[in-house]
Amino acid sequence: MSTQKFLTHDLGWRAVLTLGACALLVTGCNVIPAPTADTTRYYVLSAPSAGAAGAQPINGGLRIGLRNIELAPYLKKGSLVVRTGENELSFPSEARWAEPLEQEILHTLRVQLLASPTVGRVFVQPFPFEEPRDFDVSVRLIRAEGVLPAGGGAGVVRLVAMIEVTRIGALGEVVARRRFVAPETAWDGKDFSQLASRLSAALAALSDDVVGVLPAKL
Repeated sequence: MSTQKFLTHDLGWRAVLTLGACALLVTGCNVIPAPTADTTRYYVLSAPSAGAAGAQPINGGLRIGLRNIELAPYLKKGSLVVRTGENELSFPSEARWAEPLEQEILHTLRVQLLASPTVGRVFVQPFPFEEPRDFDVSVRLIRAEGVLPAGGGAGVVRLVAMIEVTRIGALGEVVARRRFVAPETAWDGKDFSQLASRLSAALAALSDDVVGVLPAKL
């Protein structure tokens, strides 16, 4: 084979390979899926009014330490929770809490406690060393979810918590311990904004119950 024919043959194969690579590149571009819209929605609890709390004097009354809120492990995933029957849980990726749930509950409880006429000051962890406290309040959230019947039908909102009040002192006496169950309210099973709103109402009822178990005086 002459040098000229060899060069022509070599250039021909290079052209074929180049065209093939371009074809693969174009084909690859065509199969890349188009970006999809993010359907995630973020929810917050309805904030309690701070008006009544702001009107309370800060001198006198009970001095309360509000410990960090404890959540049942399944409530720590960051999404609203839907329970079907008693044993099946789902965590909808499109319905998430905008802020850590325990922080929102802590804020709600603090405002409600400050609104109580028996409470003068409320401290949250880490507690200041220079400020004495009369009682510490602990809340553990056991359930906070929308519940759907296993066989279908209308849903409800369920919230259950444990409350404990401890006297500050050498003995650390527990002066109150109770299980709180919020009255169940209807939920359509689809509207997560409605679920967040009705969980807010249940937490407001929990806050009232915490205030109710506090000793009236030392």
